Formats: sequence, C-alpha cells, structure tokens
Amino acid sequence: MKTPAPGRTHSIVLVLLSLAILQTTEAQKVQNDIDIYSLTVDSKVSSRFAHTVITSRVVNRADAMRKATFQMELPKKAFITNFSMVIDGVTYPGNIKEKAAAQEQYSAAVARGESAGLVRATGRKTEQFQVSVSVAPAAKVTFELVYEELLARHLGAYELLLKVRPQQLVKHLQMDIHIFEPQGISFLETESTFMTNELAEALTTSQNKTKAHIRFKPTLSQQQKSPEKQDTVLDGNFLVRYDVDRTVSGGSIQIENGYFVHYFAPDSLSMIPKNVIFVIDRSGSMMGRKIKQTREALIKILDDLSPHDQFNLISFSAEATKWKPLLVPASTENVNEAKSYATGIQAQGGTNINDAMLMAVQLLEKANREELLPAGSITLIILLTDGDPTAGEINPSKIQKNVRKAVNGQHSLFCLGFGFDVSYTFLEKMALENGGLARRIYEDSDSALQLQDFYQEVANPLMTSVAFEYPSNAVESVTQDTFRVFFKGSELVVAGKLRDQSPDVFSAQVRGQLHRENVTFVMESHVAEQKEMFRSPKYIFHSFMERLWAYLTIQQLLEQTVSALDAEKQALEARALSLSLSYSFVTPLTSMVITKPEGQEQSQVAEKPVEDENRDWSVHPGGGLKVLNSAPRLGVPGRLPAPPPPFYHTTSRLVLPEMTLTDGPGGASYNTDFRNKGTTTTAPPFAPVQAPSVILPLPGQSVDLLCVDLRRPQELVNLLSDPDQGVEVTGHYETAKARFLWIEVTFENPQLQVHASPEHVVMTRNRRSSAYKWKETLYSVMPGLKVTMDKEGLLLLSRPDRVTIGLLFWDGPGKGLRLLLQDTDRFSSHVSGTLGQFYQDVLWGPLDTADDSKRTLMVQGRDYSATRELKLDYQERPPGKEISCWSVEL
Repeated sequence: MKTPAPGRTHSIVLVLLSLAILQTTEAQKVQNDIDIYSLTVDSKVSSRFAHTVITSRVVNRADAMRKATFQMELPKKAFITNFSMVIDGVTYPGNIKEKAAAQEQYSAAVARGESAGLVRATGRKTEQFQVSVSVAPAAKVTFELVYEELLARHLGAYELLLKVRPQQLVKHLQMDIHIFEPQGISFLETESTFMTNELAEALTTSQNKTKAHIRFKPTLSQQQKSPEKQDTVLDGNFLVRYDVDRTVSGGSIQIENGYFVHYFAPDSLSMIPKNVIFVIDRSGSMMGRKIKQTREALIKILDDLSPHDQFNLISFSAEATKWKPLLVPASTENVNEAKSYATGIQAQGGTNINDAMLMAVQLLEKANREELLPAGSITLIILLTDGDPTAGEINPSKIQKNVRKAVNGQHSLFCLGFGFDVSYTFLEKMALENGGLARRIYEDSDSALQLQDFYQEVANPLMTSVAFEYPSNAVESVTQDTFRVFFKGSELVVAGKLRDQSPDVFSAQVRGQLHRENVTFVMESHVAEQKEMFRSPKYIFHSFMERLWAYLTIQQLLEQTVSALDAEKQALEARALSLSLSYSFVTPLTSMVITKPEGQEQSQVAEKPVEDENRDWSVHPGGGLKVLNSAPRLGVPGRLPAPPPPFYHTTSRLVLPEMTLTDGPGGASYNTDFRNKGTTTTAPPFAPVQAPSVILPLPGQSVDLLCVDLRRPQELVNLLSDPDQGVEVTGHYETAKARFLWIEVTFENPQLQVHASPEHVVMTRNRRSSAYKWKETLYSVMPGLKVTMDKEGLLLLSRPDRVTIGLLFWDGPGKGLRLLLQDTDRFSSHVSGTLGQFYQDVLWGPLDTADDSKRTLMVQGRDYSATRELKLDYQERPPGKEISCWSVEL
C-alpha cells in the first residue's frame, strides 16, 4: 500500500476540517431557526419544599418545518408533576399513568427505534428531561415543566440546584426564587459556575427575617460571550444554599390546610463517641487512581476522628486483613500509625466482600463481649467497594443474608459504591437492611473529596433511638417516625395528616438517647397562628404541605421496598403507586405519556431513572444513553454500541512542520485590578526572565513592587496571618523546584477554607467540601465574602473593607500557583508571617553608592538585601510581562 505524500495527507485533513465546519455551521443555522424568545424559571421554596416551574417559549423563524427541542436538567430527587406543550393555541398535556398502562406506548416507541425514555441521568445530581416537536413556519410553541422536591439538610445547609443552559441568547430570560421559612433564615448564599462580574449585575437578592427573593434577569448583551459572538455564557449550575434559625427544642411544627410537618435538628447537643470500622476494597479493579484517592481520603478521614472514638481498618481482596486485632482509641499515635498503614494499601486480587464484612462485625462483637466499647457509644461500619463479589461467597443474596444475621440490628452499615461497575442495588439493600444508607462515589478528580464529604455526614452522631410521638386524637397518619441515629448537620422530618377535629394547640414529643442519658424534647404549635402564617401567595403554592407529605411518604415507601420481602414489597409499591397517581408524581412506578399533534411522532413516554440503571449506560462526556429493551443490536450484549468518535479522533498521527508562534505587538493584557506601577515591556517568547514566588505591593512606599523568592529550605510556610482581619494564609513550598505544592486560605467569618493546588481548588464550609477545576467560572456570594474565579485561572477572595487575596494558576514559565494581594493598606497592625512582616515597620535604606541597583530593606529590625531586577509579572496572563522590581530572597 502506498503511503500518501505529506501534501496529500494535509489536503485530506483540511477537507475533513472544512466539512466538519460546514456541517457544524449548517446544524447551528437550523438550530438558530428555532428562536427561544422567552425562558423563565419560577421556584417557590416553602418550608424546604420546592415547587419549580420552567416555561420556554419558542418560534420557528424559518420558512420550512423545524424541530424544536425542550431540554432541561432537574435534580434527581425531584418528581416531575406536570408537562405541557401549547401549539397554535392547543394544549397537549402530559398524562401520568401507571407504568404498566404506559408500557404499550413505550414498547411501540422502542420498536420504532425512538428514544422512549425522555428522562435520563446526566450527572451526579441531575436528570435530563427532553421532548422534541415539529413546528410549522412562524408557529410558536410554549413548553412548561413543573417539578417538586423536598430539600434535605446536608452538613448544615439546604441546597436548591437550578441548571441554566439555554444554548442560545434569549431576549427575555428570568429566574425568580422565592424562599419562605417560618423559622427564620439564618444565612443565605448563592453560587454559580457561569456567572461573570457583568452577569452579576443582573442578580439581585432581597431578604428579611423569614423571606428571601433572588432574581436573575440578564440582558442580551450580558448573556453574550463577546460582542461579536452570538454564543451565550449561560451554561452551568445556579445554587442557593441556606439554613434556618433553631429554637432550644431544636424543632419546628408547621401546619397548613389540615397537614403538618415536623422538622427536628437540635445542634447544641454533645457528640456521641463512635466505634467505626473502615472496610476498604483493595482488589485489582481498584488499581490506579481509585486506590490512590481512597488512600488520600482515608488519611484525611483518620485525622477527623475524635480522641473519644475507637476504630480499626480492614482491607480486602480475595482475603480480608485487619490492621489491628482489636479496635483501638483514636489517639495521635494510633491515627499516625493507621495513616502509615493506609499509605501502603495496594490493589490486587479478587473481591471477597462477604468475609470482610463478617470480620468487621466479629471485631465489634468481640469488643462488646469484652466490654471494650464505651457506654452510650454507637458502632458504624463503612464499606467502600468498586465491584461485585468475585471471591469467597459470591451470591449477593447470601452475602446480604449473612451480613443481616451477623449485624442483628446492633450496628449501622454504610456502603459506598465506587464507580459504575458496582451493583448499587446490592449495596443499597445491604445498607438499608442494617440501619444505614448507600452512596455512589463518582470516578473523577474529586473522588477523595466525595469520600471525605460522606464521612462528614456520619462523623458526628448526636442522638440515637429517636422517636416522634403525637396525640392519637390529633393525628390521622404520619410518615416514618422512628430513626436509629441523628447526625449533626442533618435534619429529621416527619409529616402527617391531622384529624378533622384536631385540638387548637398541636403538641409533640421527641424522645431519644444522648451519650449518657435519655432526653425528651417537647414542642407545640398553635393551629390558628399557623394558618395565618401561610397566606402569602407570592411565596406559597397551593396545598404545598399536603404535597410535601405525599412526596415524603412515596420516597420512604420506595426506600422500604428495597429490603422488603415479596408480599410486603407488593403492598408498599401499591400504596406508593396510588399516591403517585393521586398527586401526579412521575416516580419509578409511574410514567408520563406525552401526546403530540396529529401527523407527528406518536406519543412519547417519560420515566424516572433509578440509580442502578447506570450499570447499563455507556458513559461518555455527553452523558449516558439508556439501554432500552428493544431488538438486539451489534456490539456488547445489553449495551448500545458506542457512539462514533468525532472526526478528529483517529489512530493515525499527522506530523506538521515546526512552527514558531509570536505575540503581536502589545500582547493581550490580563484584566484585573492587580496592577503595578512599574515600567512594563512585552516579554519575548520563551523569555529567560523568571517569575518570582510572590509579588508584593508595598503601600505607602515610593518604590513600586517587591518580588519575593523563597530560598531557605522549608515546606510548610505561614505566609501571612492577620487576626484582626480573621484571615490566615499558609503554603507548602517545594524549594528544589521553586514552587508551591499548595496554598491554603482560612477565614474566621464566614468560616471558610480554600485549598488550592495545581489540580483544583477545594472550598470547605460547614464541613462540606466542593472542588472546582482551574479556569472554570465560579461566582459564590456568602455573608461577608465573595469568591470568584475566571477562565484565566484567577481566584479572588474579597470582603468589604478588607484585604483581597488572589490565587492564580499561572501556566507560563515557572508554571504553578501564585499568591496575589490587593488593598494591602487594610492590613492591621497585628499582621505577621513570612509575607505579613512586610506590612509592619518597613524601611528602605539608601541606594548603594557603587551600584544603584542595590539597597537594603529593613523589616522589624532585620536587614534584607534587595536588588533591582527584571522579573516576569504573572499578574499579566501568559506569556506575562517583564517588570523592574526590587527582588528579595527569604
């Protein structure tokens, strides 16, 4: 076979590239013919229950029939309650039916090769709903989607997630979020992954004691990526986090229209000591990043153990191995030894879940028999695995039976499934049967953080054997009213229906066990006052508490079916189905049949995915494809064939001649407030000039900038600390490579820790950690602090009338992390640290008479030699700019 001449190869590539651009342009042209001229999101949160209405209005501006697609992502925990299309004044509603009743339409759609599952999981927290309809020229269509969810309290906050992705500029785009919390709103924060400073001008927030209103209404110009482009910047998450005030009793009973909801979350209790065994899968499938991240997470989790806790580690592959023969106290010595053991865990072999779990229970039982467990303490087993059992007992049902018999209701089991190869239903059933819960850990760069985040949820038990009690003459029915453990930062919720002749004062008791004593909380609520409270139509939607009761009941019934026997399971499903139909919820037991105008595609069916369906998804960057029970296809049995790769993914490699790239005159400048006053010149490509570790503006000095390099051997560096400002900055500096491995900024108020490494930025607040990749847009506003990150890799932490701290991931020469300071004249007189010292009593000596590029810098009685040098200013985006500054080595 002849090898194509280099010129011909280039020609082929250029032709393919041109074709791809042409196809893309044509696709965009067709898509742009469908104009979304209005998109509104209205979300009302009443006592944690969110009712969200998304309305999209489109028009076909082409002179031919076009297909309009309505696509929206909603939270996984939400239930769709309504969907409709209005075409030429005719409404086409979605009808919710029993799943079996909709099976005929579903099967017919599958047989035609259509995508019948209109709802699919697209991320960790979201599902995607999508419907397409053909639209005549000049015709308009209105899509409306309604969904509801109960916001769960997670690590001290409720979170409302809205996905914003119109995929085009929208003339009228508006989001309104109304929050009403009778207990009072204690704090409110917003966060966005698409917000820019310009877009932030379209965001307004108003708040009083019990109500908050957040509005986002950007203009067309604010939505544009740039004036010459018609692309939108709106593509990402919009989050609202808040919490409510707590009374001494820790609870609140709210009543509306014959139904009540009882929220219980006392935060002032002391922690109960725990005995925890970590059971870690080290089979061959965990090799690589999984085991590395597991080790990383385990080391940090061990640091969070309380001195009053006891613990042990079990690692398993084909065989299970315990770290110590008994549980040991979480002393500094034992924790350090356990961290060393965790560091050495290697992945190889099979997966013997059965023996590992039984070994964990035996350790706890032995400790109990020998009276080694502290009085009033609780026992937890945390299992992490990424696969199905392949060694020892491999029958999942037998393993579940063995574990259930061994645990015997005495311990709580939490199962973490790593990735998508694990049988989530197997883990979920095993956890629910033993008083715990299951959670999927997603394979990503932040998997270690996910593990730590889960541990934080169960790290602080406050109360056990919790029981809610209500007068029998007042209550007709209630949701789950007994709970094994209450953890700090969470919330227990009981909802119920009141009797017709209920008392004017509704009372309740919550009994439970603290560390060394029993406790009873007594609460009461005046029915007449409650009726008056929920009369704000702007913030309340009709009969929300009744729908909250139905939503919570369905969720709990579905959870109970996981571990129920067949006869009981049928009864639970029948009740959940009846409620789903009565309240029009799309649940795993119901389907929504969506009708379309005559002559178009036949009815489509929307069904809610369940967690373990992900085992049958072919995952790729664009999301999963649900496997339908249709005729066999080519490829792996039970899976859809993988989508063809993009044209530029090829097994061959094209080698082009070397090219030299140069910046034009003037170079692009970095648009930030971190500006120097020194003379600047454009740096030539590959300039030998180096970037210093830190560039410091010195307020009140006649000289411009100070460039500081850290040369003395040191690792952990206290860069600056200002107790009056409530801020501390530390870093891990690698002297050999002249770079920071990480920089950490800690604020006292609000309590926030920002840990930046070259991999990502991790923000930790209320023990909840979130990871963000560099150069992703971030805009987070919390009380007293604003955190922003732009696509250039600049992270700014700013507070009113305080010093602004910047962290920059700079990928020019000397690639790595850099620290930037702004408004440094606002440092207090108590500032200290390696860099903080330069903001106290700094004096410049005269220029050296023999060499005017040298002078002495006197800092707190110590002299430093400073030299005028050219340095690369990383405050300008790469390749940066040369500046003349005074260079000091520390």
